[in-house]
Amino acid sequence: MENPTVGELTPPDRTLLGPGPSEVHPRVLRAMSTPLVGHLDPSFVDIMDEVQALLRYTFRTNNEWTIPVSGTGSASMEAAIGNVVEPGDTVLVPTNGYFGGRMAEMARRAGGTIVHVGAPWGEPLDPVDVEAAFEEHRPDVFGFVHAETSTGVLQPNVPELTSIAHDHDAYVIADCVTSLGGVELRVDEWDIDVAYAGPQKCLSCPPGASPLTLSDRAMEKVLTREESPRSWYLDLGLLEGYWGDERSYHHTAPITNVYALREALRLVSEEGIEARWERHREMAGALKAGVEAMGLRMNAPEEHWLPSLNAVRVPEGVTDTDVTEYLLERYDLEIATGLGDLDGEIFRIGCMGYSARPETVSYLVSALGDALRKQGADVDVEAGLSATSRALGE
Repeated sequence: MENPTVGELTPPDRTLLGPGPSEVHPRVLRAMSTPLVGHLDPSFVDIMDEVQALLRYTFRTNNEWTIPVSGTGSASMEAAIGNVVEPGDTVLVPTNGYFGGRMAEMARRAGGTIVHVGAPWGEPLDPVDVEAAFEEHRPDVFGFVHAETSTGVLQPNVPELTSIAHDHDAYVIADCVTSLGGVELRVDEWDIDVAYAGPQKCLSCPPGASPLTLSDRAMEKVLTREESPRSWYLDLGLLEGYWGDERSYHHTAPITNVYALREALRLVSEEGIEARWERHREMAGALKAGVEAMGLRMNAPEEHWLPSLNAVRVPEGVTDTDVTEYLLERYDLEIATGLGDLDGEIFRIGCMGYSARPETVSYLVSALGDALRKQGADVDVEAGLSATSRALGE
């Protein structure tokens, strides 16, 4: 067998405005180029402490058990569900988006019995329906998606949902993958038992070390379960030895990814979490103003609009993939098409982290207008650009 001939690594320089990953902040890239130390080195133990403190600030929680899971956002999702859900538990999950379905699949594999609370794709859960589902099914665990990446919908009334669950003595797991660091999220104040996220969204950090937080109540359930979780790698009872006081060996942490997450979270702290939420709303508001002035419609109504992920309806007569391919080829700009029930119906445009800045939003509105016009769509690109410029000026 001959040696393979492979040239230098030269990926395209994309502007990332899809549902993730977002553009990585230059400071985070620099942090990733610093030398490795051992995963039990005293200096790395100090870094672990710093990352945990920064994660607590970003989640708005005092939970002791707040860690980055070694893996992508789906790993923190599986760690949350696979540890909290025990065989025989009844798990209530939503049907109003793609990631509610993923919750169901993970809970099923953990041995849970799945029941559903319904809402159409593009609408949030109604607390009345959640209450009815609890009365009917008496679930042990309730999972909901705070920011549904597949539909561009932000779940309101979170304290009301958690109150319903706790009145029925259930545990609450919140999918915060596209909300952490981008839209208002208050884990303690909203009484969420478990929340997980991905670093590659509003934190503008490469995937590889994914935020997770559990309340004392939730961690007690994990540590007192009769049967060990089915995943050894994601067993929080074992991980407690590494991320807890002992700092004992469990696995080799992704050191460079932890460096990256530390720097990304340091940027959150420097900006201030509430100022960061407001920046995302302002930048996404300018994007939204532009696409609406252009003649396009948002998928989510104003009251449920998710600033970090803008779902825009594909105009009549336009093929979604023709637009996304044109944007990649002509502008090196990435947005995404729909998933599941919304496949072919929407564009998914991220406005997250380092990507949520004026020059990027303006570039998107201009490029999208050009791409749609090339496809024969009836859009007023100049009106869109003017609306975006006004919103950014304000």
